[in-house]
Amino acid sequence: MQIKKELVEICHIIHAKGFVSATDGNVSVRIEKDKILCTPTSLPKEKVKIRDLIILNLDGEVISGNKVPSTEIKMHLAIYKNRDDVNAVIHAHPPYATAFASSKIALDVPFLPEVILSIGKVPVCKYATPSTDEVVKAILPYIKQTNLLLLQNHGVVTYDKNIQKAYYLLEKLEHTAKIFSITQNFNGINRLSKSQIKKLYEVNETTYKISQDHKIKFNHQRRKS
Repeated sequence: MQIKKELVEICHIIHAKGFVSATDGNVSVRIEKDKILCTPTSLPKEKVKIRDLIILNLDGEVISGNKVPSTEIKMHLAIYKNRDDVNAVIHAHPPYATAFASSKIALDVPFLPEVILSIGKVPVCKYATPSTDEVVKAILPYIKQTNLLLLQNHGVVTYDKNIQKAYYLLEKLEHTAKIFSITQNFNGINRLSKSQIKKLYEVNETTYKISQDHKIKFNHQRRKS
């Protein structure tokens, strides 16, 4: 029951934060190795209640619940199937991050130390028609590389060990995109140099488990204004 309450709470929070509007977005959690709990389709996240949640297996078959699963459930299932360590997935349309996704701009510029350490690069997955297998094909190359994805002309998806961590990634992603956007009204982003990033990693190596793959994905080239 506790995990159901947490899922419902996150639904209400992402609506209150403006990360979704109307019936946008979907949330799921893994409750067993091959079972997930998810939000139904066509229901505003502010109105989601425990009784609305649905239990599915990893083939997308309904095990429990009297509503229809989210039409984006294929994306969630693909992530669970390819990441045994993931137990929660959130798909939303936060304005700033979605603007980056719609502009095909990856958040790969190293400028905030805490973001470099905790998020790394956030790639843009090529456009795919929502609710189709195209979305799964678009995200598959990146699922194991990161826990945050920008979906071109669509939105974002975050995933992690639990729903709180997945939500905080979403919040941090939107906050980062907003700061990046605001800097464009000043002098643009002041990128950290490779040597500054190397030192940052060295100082924090014992605190953050940073993979070599994570370390090499930043874009140090300046974008044309």
